Amino acid sequence: MSDFQERFPVTMPQIVRWGDMDAFGHVNNTVFFRYFESARIAYFDRIGWWEVQQKTGIGPILADTSCRFRRPLTYPDTLQVGTSVRDLGKDRFQMDYVIWSEKLQTVAAEGTSLIVSYHYGEHHKAPLPTELREAIERLESAHPRHED
Repeated sequence: MSDFQERFPVTMPQIVRWGDMDAFGHVNNTVFFRYFESARIAYFDRIGWWEVQQKTGIGPILADTSCRFRRPLTYPDTLQVGTSVRDLGKDRFQMDYVIWSEKLQTVAAEGTSLIVSYHYGEHHKAPLPTELREAIERLESAHPRHED
């Protein structure tokens, strides 16, 4: 588990709620995307995106997302959701997610998303502001990725 936390610049605990489960007795597939979303927002909090958006009008927009479901999750469980950024481009980057189940002691899901830098006032994609790019680079350089 400590290796998991070292791999990702942002990790967060997530409690599986009874209501996260569906009629099949496991966490519904749509809920995994909410877990990813919570980690993504925590990452954006860490790099100060909301303050930059207030100054520039440029915010994140989710262009694509996917999930590889590896193990079914059930209530009760505590998860650790880790996220990192790779493929930092001019106006976009890829985010990776991993969900670790404390009950199962293994990875339950892995996912990705494509985030595009978007000017909400002008309704078009925009270059990623320099201060955000630098914040991402600082955060990522402190957490080198390890392949399993």
